[in-house]
Amino acid sequence: MNKSKQEHKELTYLCGFGNEHETEALPDALPKGQFSPQKVKYGLYAEQFNSTAFTAPRDKNRRTWTYRIRPSIAMGDFTPIDNGLICTAPITEVAAPPNVMRWDALPMPSEPTDFIDGLTTIAANGDANTQVGIGIHVYCANTDMDKRFFYNADGELLIVPQQGQLLAYTELGKLLVKPGEILVIPRGIKFKIKLPEGNARGYICENYGAPLELPERGPVGANGYANERDFEYPVAWFEDIDDKFELVAKFAGNLFRANLDHSPLDVVAWVGNSAPYKYDLAKFNTINTVSYDHPDPSIFTVLTSPSGTAGTANVDFVIFPPRWMVAEDTFRPPYYHRNIMSEFMGLIEGVYDAKEKGFEPGGMSLHNCMTPHGPEADVFEAASNAKLEPKRYENTLAFMFESRYVIAPTKFALETPAKQNDYLDCWQGLKKFYTGQP
Repeated sequence: MNKSKQEHKELTYLCGFGNEHETEALPDALPKGQFSPQKVKYGLYAEQFNSTAFTAPRDKNRRTWTYRIRPSIAMGDFTPIDNGLICTAPITEVAAPPNVMRWDALPMPSEPTDFIDGLTTIAANGDANTQVGIGIHVYCANTDMDKRFFYNADGELLIVPQQGQLLAYTELGKLLVKPGEILVIPRGIKFKIKLPEGNARGYICENYGAPLELPERGPVGANGYANERDFEYPVAWFEDIDDKFELVAKFAGNLFRANLDHSPLDVVAWVGNSAPYKYDLAKFNTINTVSYDHPDPSIFTVLTSPSGTAGTANVDFVIFPPRWMVAEDTFRPPYYHRNIMSEFMGLIEGVYDAKEKGFEPGGMSLHNCMTPHGPEADVFEAASNAKLEPKRYENTLAFMFESRYVIAPTKFALETPAKQNDYLDCWQGLKKFYTGQP
């Protein structure tokens, strides 16, 4: 048998962050009034998917009921496969140095490489087995995942495309994601990635900790930051294909493969609030000062994974989008600082205002806990003497994965030719301006 069913010829989405959505690709496939009737219509199986504990508080609980052609256990045994350049926390192969670090964009592969084979771990922190911390990866791919599927048991995946669109086929439907948007796939959801533009590169935050959620707005009030209505979820879509497929799993830091005799994308209907979603970063409502001083980057937080300490995140996903700067009598770029959080930055497009040279789209930097950093020397002098008038930052989109835990680079990251061993030089031109006079 080889057939597929799609009710919606064009990609359409359900909206609302964390909402309990319901969607069906065949009429009346969803049971009415209960989740697990004795017999499901169309001869489907009911299977619950939980990405939090059963007893998590209602406002934190994430689960989805799926109605599928075969249950997920209809599969072969897993066997280990090579991890390639994928590493998982804790990183113990090399000591984590306190140095500032920066990398050029990793090159596109010359051989056929799909999304999974194109993963390279740059850094990580915490411990995946205790569900604390994050892994940070880069993907560089030029080939579709065809009869190959993947799921990650270690953490949810926050995918940040930098070059090339991604068409994600997931158990719960399809999502088309382009640079300037993000894709989040819950821990354990099976998916494959196709590349509509042939090549793709981007960043991934593998979140071992609490699922990402919207940050509280606090005194900002009812509006601002990312709005729930702008998050998009897939509608139900399925395929009923009997063939030979491979399922790759990341489990306890290692990769395994299992054989399937059918496509796992066989969910005909689903209802719940644990599902893949995407978000257009251009819809972020940026908050900024209209008086003086440079606000803390927390005002740019799109999503957060909270830790056990209030206000101190397992990871924050922060963006620096196009925006107005109007602060008076203020050094406008990010100030020099040392802080308890560790900061991994990437650049999707344009120029980042504190690093005008050497930080290219697709590149990345790491400034760890208590490691000093700030604007390069030329930026400091220019900003200190600039005429202060309203300025629009255009053609820029940078982001940061900020974590309470030290981010340890991998051996690959410390040894790759993409690492800029002269990064510290951008601060060597800092002059002594002290005069002893006010």
